[in-house]
Amino acid sequence: MLDKKGNLYIIDAVLAVILLLIVFLAVNTAISIPTPDYSYQTQDIKTAQDIMEILSGKVNITDRTFIGDISGVLSEGENSKEAIRQVSKMSEDKLNSYNLKNYKFSENNVLDGEVLASSGDYSKAGSLSKASRSYGDYYYTLYLW
Repeated sequence: MLDKKGNLYIIDAVLAVILLLIVFLAVNTAISIPTPDYSYQTQDIKTAQDIMEILSGKVNITDRTFIGDISGVLSEGENSKEAIRQVSKMSEDKLNSYNLKNYKFSENNVLDGEVLASSGDYSKAGSLSKASRSYGDYYYTLYLW
């Protein structure tokens, strides 16, 4: 009689463990399913942030940044129209080298929102992403859509 009760307890314990594993796997699967909307929304933001990081970053200490270069041109030229034209040309060349189709690059502090480079129709922008960096007194903003 004792043997039959022992077998029953073992089967009961195995079934309980299997049930717990099934519940654990179901919860784990539900938690790990990615949300496609979230991934889609962050893609544009990463692109704008990545490009702005490239424009403002250095590989090593002896390198100069693109944003540092254009800020130097503006500062040395005392924000003249010629300096702004030169920086606009540099900015267009640099941003076009990244194969961007729709962008707007502007300086928003010293030049009061002067658009330095743009491509595409900003008024028809659907999904807009933005990244900003400052260098000295200058504050640059890149919009992508």
